[in-house]
Amino acid sequence: MRVFPECCWLAITLVAGVVHAAEPGVTETHIRLGMVNAQTGAASGLGKAMLDGATAVFQEANQRGGIDGRSIELVVADDGYDPDRAISETLRLVEEKQVFALFGNVGTPTTNAVIPIVQEMKVPLVGAFTGAMTLRRPVVHEIINFRASYDDESDALVQYFASRGVKRFGVLYQDDGFGNAVLDGTVRALQRRGLELVAKGSFQRGTTAVKAGLAALIGHDLQAVVMAGPYTPVAAFVREASQAGLKAALSTVSFVGTDSLLQLLGTEGNNIVISQVVPLPDDRQLPIAADCAALLAKHVPAATLSFVSFEGCISATLMVAALRRTGADLTRERLIQSFETFDRLDLGGMRVTLRPDNHQASTAVFLTRIADGKIVPADPGPGAK
Repeated sequence: MRVFPECCWLAITLVAGVVHAAEPGVTETHIRLGMVNAQTGAASGLGKAMLDGATAVFQEANQRGGIDGRSIELVVADDGYDPDRAISETLRLVEEKQVFALFGNVGTPTTNAVIPIVQEMKVPLVGAFTGAMTLRRPVVHEIINFRASYDDESDALVQYFASRGVKRFGVLYQDDGFGNAVLDGTVRALQRRGLELVAKGSFQRGTTAVKAGLAALIGHDLQAVVMAGPYTPVAAFVREASQAGLKAALSTVSFVGTDSLLQLLGTEGNNIVISQVVPLPDDRQLPIAADCAALLAKHVPAATLSFVSFEGCISATLMVAALRRTGADLTRERLIQSFETFDRLDLGGMRVTLRPDNHQASTAVFLTRIADGKIVPADPGPGAK
């Protein structure tokens, strides 16, 4: 079953339910979840891949009898990676469609925009594809994060280069909440090592106008640049930087959408270092990777297991585990409490922990790089954590 953004009913259901829920979005036969992310536009590859991974897991759960006999129904809305649309679509799903919980948002500016909504309406938001600290510290009671933070990723990238003697760092960042989160995380990582940011350049969300940002980095004798943006502007920057003769090593965080970036750049992206929050998807020795690949092949055969769809699969697996732990008496508050009881829960080779004072399940960061147009592990180098 595939989904098409309309704003998009994805019916992952087995039978139709009679609505008389004690909690919005819960009936005797259904649990209705909402997904608001980019299904169109420059970041659509991220939203669609998150949807693929989640679809595979929720379909499988339904085929196995659902959650205490309730099947999962996922309603998908397209925000186009625009914060204003994220707000309006989230309100529509919560107020009109009466979703029980939100799942799989994509992006910092869009997710930040809906924090007041989930807090005021006490709607759980699970597994957002963003590492922003605004979703983590202080803990937002309604928000459950799977992935490592941008601070975790920035620190791993800085450590990677610093262990190789790099001292002159620059940052190219999208001028919004996401880019600033990576910028701030990089500055903190440098300060922990007695270093300072040498130069920074920015670009506007939704554009590939990166020349001004590149100009701000040229002429500073940079040795490494951390890039913060989705795959389209990052690819544009890589090409512009090559033409301009920028000699610095290039790196970026997981939000770039590694597989989409690789499709755009191929071997032009060789030696770019990319931090990931999930292991290599083709590591079939890892049970969760093998499981997610099999579920995608079964339920979304047109898709392949990418870094983003892998994250969608893992996050959905965590969601299903919490729903099952909550039991038949399903309420929003009880769901959050169930998440908070996970202590080194094994998701198939990845262990996650959540507590009332920690709503980030994983701190794991995996370093990769592009070599010969392929993604390979990056040697963490001396002194790596």
